[in-house]
Amino acid sequence: MMQIHTQRHGSATVLKPEGPLTQAQANRFKQYVDDALAQRPKRLLIDASAVSAVDSRGLEVLIEASEKVAESGQTLGLCGVDANLREVLELTGLSPLFKQYSDVAEAVRGY
Repeated sequence: MMQIHTQRHGSATVLKPEGPLTQAQANRFKQYVDDALAQRPKRLLIDASAVSAVDSRGLEVLIEASEKVAESGQTLGLCGVDANLREVLELTGLSPLFKQYSDVAEAVRGY
């Protein structure tokens, strides 16, 4: 079962899912995203460093999160994206939806 951690880093909220972001866990992760956005953080970051796999439903949740964040004039930040997820984002043309950072520290500094 996927573990999801929520942390605050200054004005940013960081969600860190651990495990596969797939059909079985995507709705649970979506609820965490919705709950985080309901708190109206200045910035939402997803630390993807512990995401072991992603399927089409997982991508769909990331797209929905990006669209919700965009409504407030922001870009969803993805941190710690591994080579596999980066390739999936590039091949599907989704990469421009996200601001990508090597890690959470870089994302927080870059704000």
